[in-house]
Amino acid sequence: MTIAILGGTGPQGQGLAKRFALAGVPVALGSRDAGRAAEIAAEISTALPGDAAAITGHDNLGAVDAADEMVILAVPWSGHNATLEAIKGGLSGKILVDIVVPLKEGDPKKVDMPPEGSATEAAQALLGDDIPVMGALHNVSAHTLNDLEASINCDVLVCGNGLAPRKKVMELVEKLGVRAYNAGDAEAARCIEAITPILIRINISKAVPFTHAGIKIWAPEH
Repeated sequence: MTIAILGGTGPQGQGLAKRFALAGVPVALGSRDAGRAAEIAAEISTALPGDAAAITGHDNLGAVDAADEMVILAVPWSGHNATLEAIKGGLSGKILVDIVVPLKEGDPKKVDMPPEGSATEAAQALLGDDIPVMGALHNVSAHTLNDLEASINCDVLVCGNGLAPRKKVMELVEKLGVRAYNAGDAEAARCIEAITPILIRINISKAVPFTHAGIKIWAPEH
């Protein structure tokens, strides 16, 4: 099953492409610049083991067309709506996985939520109810994704309207070797997306002895 990653030339998109390819999932990298996407795809592929799945580069619409069902949106918040407007016509029959967090311009330690309440809800409003939008992977750092020597150090919360597509996204995410949790409908994205700037604040703090931390759901020990 080929997936598309739009914004695939950025650090988070590249990290996800590497991780999915290593998990045996072919990836179509999307960018506004098809040439740049092809260049990055070739660069990533060369650095991965020979048994990794294929990574190919396309413009955004080409990547959407190449995806069997899942399209991951990993663009900066500033390009979120414009990218969706450009690819909307190609998303029929597919699931959009929105990993974008609306960080405040000039201060990534805060969010600047859109009127809809979250990036996930904004995407759903823009695309309409016929295209399921699932929020996921908001709280995983790009550095962690690109450090292939280490496992991903957090759990993933998945939300969106519709149980069936939510379960499909959870199954896809778990191919990365993480645990995915059903976090409920799209409104839950308001809470999940807002965790990211808190993690950023903690990770850049001189008061803690680590960086690039994520979140985990811990079961009781009794």
